[in-house]
Amino acid sequence: MTRSTAREAPELLAAVDLGSNSFHMVVARYTHGQLIVIDRLRESVRLGSGMDEEGRLDRDVAARAIACLERFGQRLREIHPDKVRVVGTNALRRAHRKQSFLEKARSALGFPIEIVSGMEEARLIYSGVSHTMPSGSGRRLVVDIGGGSTELIIGEDLTPLKLESTELGCVGLSERFFAGGKLSAKRFARARVAARSELEPIEEAYRKVGWVQAVGSSGSVKAIGDAIRELDPLAQAITPEGLEAVIEVILRADHVRDIPLAVLNDDRRQVFPGGLAILCEVFDVLDVKRMEVSDGAMRDGLLYDLVGRLTREDARERTVRAMQARYHVDPAQAERVERTALGFLAQVADTWQLDDPLAEQLLAWAARLHEIGLDVSHSRYHQHGAYLLENADMPGFPREEQRILARLVGGHRRKLSLEGFDQLLPSWDKRSIFLIVLLRIAVLLHRGRGRGPLPELTLMARGRTLEMRFPVRWLREHPLTVADLSQEIDLLRAADLRLRVYSSRGLPAV
Repeated sequence: MTRSTAREAPELLAAVDLGSNSFHMVVARYTHGQLIVIDRLRESVRLGSGMDEEGRLDRDVAARAIACLERFGQRLREIHPDKVRVVGTNALRRAHRKQSFLEKARSALGFPIEIVSGMEEARLIYSGVSHTMPSGSGRRLVVDIGGGSTELIIGEDLTPLKLESTELGCVGLSERFFAGGKLSAKRFARARVAARSELEPIEEAYRKVGWVQAVGSSGSVKAIGDAIRELDPLAQAITPEGLEAVIEVILRADHVRDIPLAVLNDDRRQVFPGGLAILCEVFDVLDVKRMEVSDGAMRDGLLYDLVGRLTREDARERTVRAMQARYHVDPAQAERVERTALGFLAQVADTWQLDDPLAEQLLAWAARLHEIGLDVSHSRYHQHGAYLLENADMPGFPREEQRILARLVGGHRRKLSLEGFDQLLPSWDKRSIFLIVLLRIAVLLHRGRGRGPLPELTLMARGRTLEMRFPVRWLREHPLTVADLSQEIDLLRAADLRLRVYSSRGLPAV
């Protein structure tokens, strides 16, 4: 078990969702096992529309986003950092050369930003919806139409069974087919064809799994539900008939500003046709007859995920256990390496600036998963493991944490290449290298996979140098380990890292 032991969830939690269309923040109080929302903020930033085809972010849009985050940051200032999660979705997934923007955004908000994969976004959406709706009998289809992507999830109770994230969002589709706000039946028909082409590949699989209840979440679906109720105050849900009524109304106008629906504000009008086209095709392709609208969304899922992280239900822990089982990891060996690596970390955490709960967690997870590549091939298994961690869908893990894990596992043996570390967010671009050193030595010392305990070892870090002291007798009894340490000194030196091994008498041992 790591030093971050289970504890009571804190009083205040906060989640920030940096969507492609809007930024959302929610602050909640956790009490008696329930989350009670005490504050919500939403601003239309249109991050997705401020990006060109090469993924470069427009300066004006970036400035608007930073200004929004400064306002959010003021509200979050009194909340402890480990009680806040900030997540970026499709627009930030697509953005290129985003390091500068992310650093400015972190400074404005006061908290680091996690960029999650589409599948992780889908998982969080389902969590938000399932936790905020009454338990149903049977499976539930959840549809979330965002600014840059649409997520579709089938689940039962609190467990997602099938997840999909499509490159289909209300911002992108509106800009593509309703440029300048222009409306026509022909434009709407073309938008629906484009939406159908993205949805048809999942049709068979989703119909095969099936569901008894369909639920929509987030802005586009809520806006469509509000529009249907404006036209028919007795409407209780979104239906094919209600969608047709809304289509008929919007196509009477030649421009989005002239849509005669009072429930639409100016920001929502710009992206409403795209969202409507997507939902219409979801209904047609999946033969949905009725869809309820949920107040829960990804930001609510973030809060419940945060509660889990701060108690004993961290989704990341479940994912690591599942990957260990899937790739037939030797649990005893993983536990030995983890225990040793964490013991090393405790000795050098202050000097190497690794006194961070996430540093401890990342090292522990890397130790548990460092041998997953053996299930592919023994040859270069550390590289196979890194590839799996870089590309797998790992529920609970933001992309940045996956990348760090991949670097740790990929660097735990043989030649240590520092290529790609500069792509990690500061300060992990430097700190992760020190975690790799600790993991490498822990793996080296347990090469024999023996059950016997290691001797008492003393570590001292200084800059890019690590000094280790071993009992003299133990070194004499383990000549293979001495040879391995000698080779490790050479391998680390090539990466501008220095390992020095001494006996307990203070004499060089290697």
